[in-house]
Amino acid sequence: MSDRYASFVQSGPGRALVKRLGLPDPPRLRRHRPGDPLVTAPVVLGTAPGGRLAGQVGALLTAAGVELRDPAAVAPGPATDPAARNAALVYDATGITDSTGLRPLYDFFHAHARTLHPSGRVIVLGTPPEECGSPRAATAQRALEGLTRSIGKEFGRGSTAQLVYVTREADAGTLVSLESTLRFLLSGRSAYVSGQVVRVGRPAGPGQAVAPADWDRPLAGKVALVTGAARGIGAALARLLARDGAHVVVLDIPAAGDALAAVANDIGGTAVQLDLTTADAPTRLAEHLATRHGHVDIVVHNAGITRDKTIARMDADRWDQVIDVNLASQERINDVLLERDLIPAGGRIVAVSSIAGIAGNRGQTNYATSKAGVIGLVQSMAPVLAERGITLNAVAPGFIETRLTARIPLMIREAGRRMNSMSQGGLPVDVAETIAWFASPASGGITGNVVRVCGQSLLGA
Repeated sequence: MSDRYASFVQSGPGRALVKRLGLPDPPRLRRHRPGDPLVTAPVVLGTAPGGRLAGQVGALLTAAGVELRDPAAVAPGPATDPAARNAALVYDATGITDSTGLRPLYDFFHAHARTLHPSGRVIVLGTPPEECGSPRAATAQRALEGLTRSIGKEFGRGSTAQLVYVTREADAGTLVSLESTLRFLLSGRSAYVSGQVVRVGRPAGPGQAVAPADWDRPLAGKVALVTGAARGIGAALARLLARDGAHVVVLDIPAAGDALAAVANDIGGTAVQLDLTTADAPTRLAEHLATRHGHVDIVVHNAGITRDKTIARMDADRWDQVIDVNLASQERINDVLLERDLIPAGGRIVAVSSIAGIAGNRGQTNYATSKAGVIGLVQSMAPVLAERGITLNAVAPGFIETRLTARIPLMIREAGRRMNSMSQGGLPVDVAETIAWFASPASGGITGNVVRVCGQSLLGA
């Protein structure tokens, strides 16, 4: 579905009107296209005294072909000077151990804020507060969340800002997972992700985070399952995982069989028509995967429905259907696939939640309950699955342009589009790119995360 307002704003008359009236100004976002470089301009890499990651991050970025600028050696030029513009500002804040040490953050971002390209990237690296050696250090590290979320709202022009907490107990696998994260956050793949906190830890064991031979096809040789894949986010995800090299098994209800077959044929995948609410659905799915593929490396729980009513007007069937499809079916499928050892060590499970599960939504008590439950599933099961070398994460989309959001009344739809730092809705590919990052073999140190794909929505935390 097209956003006519955003298209008008990007025209000559539209820009003049927006500037005169102070209307929302949706920028043109930089999204990834095959063959794109990681960044299109230099990256400024700064560090607080005592930072433990800047040297390793500098080496990773240089190896990835990124030109680094030393903030101490290169004075920023005028904001209008193209040669002085930077693709990203990356700052190692791991050396900050008390609140007085926060001042270098101001010095760095104050000096370089105006040098950032449109759709630029800001990444701050920190230490998980719970791993800090003192309450003062934990306090200072927690303060970084306010910084990055505010920068995400201040810099504008399609820029994003993220905080990445990296464990103190870093090993080689942690650095591979950090590289996977930096590649995602610096690139156009993260166009609609901003104001997020990502935690990178140690993978469950050796070989659980492996840098791919080709970062453009990191899923080569992998088998992926995507539920709810006939349309919208699921179809976009299936195409993107296939682009990244995976053989994709697409699943949806029999009523969507024609659309599902079209997706499978388009990507050279396998279609499975199955109603996940039937009692034998998990067993039938497990038998299909075992017979046809022997295992499944990536499981994406994307299937979901809405049955909206206020709880006072909602009948029991609407409640039961939404909880069953959106939450309970994920638990049932996981249980059977894990019981039969069909997800090997190094496997990836990704669940689709929603910002409704974080902030709630009027008329969607059933949906918000199910999506909050998905977050609970990730938080409770990630440590358990880590013992088997399997990661579990979730994405929480905000307003995404699909056929479902096209049915929302106009004024509510426009509010959903504009009430975020990007002043526009996201695209299904934005959710798909985030899931693909979680699914990468290089992301073994990333588990238990819930990342919102919402353009830094003003709703929720």
